[in-house]
Amino acid sequence: MGSEILIKDKKQTVKGTLARGGVFARSKVFEVLTENDEKWYLIYYKHTLVYGAKLDHMEEGTFIQKVFTKGMVLHSSHPVLAALMPHQSVTIPAKSKLFSHLQLHFPLQEVAFIATTLDAFYEKEQLISLLDKVYFHFKRSGKFLKSFQVVQLLHDFSPSLKSAKERLDSHEFNPYHLIYHSKDLPSLYEKDPLFVELHCFRHRSQQKEREFLLQKQDGLVALLLWLELPNAGEVEKYTEIALQFITMEDWIFLLSQIQINPFSYLLEAKPTLEKMLQAGRVEKAAKCLFPFIEDLPAAYGDMLEQIWEKSDPDFVLVHINEWILVLKHLPDNHPHQQWEEKLFQLSVKLLDLYDLPSVEEKLLSFQMVFPTSEVIRKIKEMAALVEDPDRMMTLGDYYAEFKQYDKAIDCFAWEMELQPQNPSPIRKISKMYQFKGLVKEAAAYQQILNHLPSNQHLG
Repeated sequence: MGSEILIKDKKQTVKGTLARGGVFARSKVFEVLTENDEKWYLIYYKHTLVYGAKLDHMEEGTFIQKVFTKGMVLHSSHPVLAALMPHQSVTIPAKSKLFSHLQLHFPLQEVAFIATTLDAFYEKEQLISLLDKVYFHFKRSGKFLKSFQVVQLLHDFSPSLKSAKERLDSHEFNPYHLIYHSKDLPSLYEKDPLFVELHCFRHRSQQKEREFLLQKQDGLVALLLWLELPNAGEVEKYTEIALQFITMEDWIFLLSQIQINPFSYLLEAKPTLEKMLQAGRVEKAAKCLFPFIEDLPAAYGDMLEQIWEKSDPDFVLVHINEWILVLKHLPDNHPHQQWEEKLFQLSVKLLDLYDLPSVEEKLLSFQMVFPTSEVIRKIKEMAALVEDPDRMMTLGDYYAEFKQYDKAIDCFAWEMELQPQNPSPIRKISKMYQFKGLVKEAAAYQQILNHLPSNQHLG
């Protein structure tokens, strides 16, 4: 479950959970899902809530859509998401006074940029009009660099707007074009930090832009940038940053997800994993280890054995390929009976989902680890019996042993049809229905059994 969020809008208060969040340079967008399956979107600039509202759908081409497709996106399960959200309770500003309010807190160029992030809530023409006003305000004041910065924002916001293109190409702005096409990011940053941050964020896969952006971001956004393209040599530095926002347990889990082995770089990794196991978070501990099974030292053998013994069969089934690797690294002196029981539980789940040949194929991988397993032997024998109509009773007995009562009934019914006077398949069908909790059906077959001539003679 995501973090709980309280949204106050006019006279209503809405409760919801944080479904996902996205970062795009200085902006953040959060999607909040209410109990009624309504979606609210909150837009932040830096750490300030700009605006938010309920949206029935996300329109193509809006800033919100751009953030969730081209930004750094975190979903509800991501441990950093809760830290990224500045507040658990928010009050939506009045829409009619929003831009007057923003001008009290941000420079006009930034207000113009913020306006371009609100196209999901305002008509585009209204936002263009606002940027026009800011542009002409700067121009009348003789602040040509500022007016150039705003017209760049306007052109980026609405590339098809003819007036924006004409202004951008006017002779008076020629000197600024040279400055902005310069590759000297530090010098340009002094003149227009907003432009440089947006440019670097859009091109953050490029080393130069990425390194410059990392220098200018606060700890949390820098951490997310690093997680996008991690460098194992900087694990120690970013561990220090990460632990300001999340636990060591969550950090180890995140490193595992991005294929950086925490057990090679962090001394705290092994004791943290031991605490996870003590607290019963077995599956999370397993997921931390899965990507690095081949590189783990022998000291992790006991821990892997613990995880195997405590893992739910459903979890083993979902991660069956990883478990095959794990089992190869476990000590040879494992407790045979416990592992047989685990294989039995796993086989029951597999038989619920797959046909016998498929189950046999999946379990063959375990045979290298369990060469004397009775469970695997029985599954192999069952697979051989499928094509032998003369041994349906034996196959039915095996199915019953593995709690596949419907399949067992099919086998016994086949035998009952071939030998209607034989009490054995009828008795077994009755017992299968008892196991299924179907008392009437069990009783019906018991009646058939009681009326057999052989039983009457015995009576």
